[in-house]
Amino acid sequence: MSKIEVDVPARLADEVQRLVDQGEFLNREQAMEELLTRGVSVYNMDTTSDEPAEDVFTQATNDQQDPAAREETGDDYTF
Repeated sequence: MSKIEVDVPARLADEVQRLVDQGEFLNREQAMEELLTRGVSVYNMDTTSDEPAEDVFTQATNDQQDPAAREETGDDYTF
């Protein structure tokens, strides 16, 4: 594992310590590792455009089509 040194503002250090004190993390090292991992994963979700990444809900909604909006090309049924 690589080691890095990070200077953070006092308010962020206080927030991390508060999370550790509340039992969210075992110690500051675990807290910093988890918080950095989460931040990097969110940042990497979609860096190719300014548009928000499409999630499962948006995709499912976009895949649906209103039957009234369908273009009818005629009956495919013959009698």
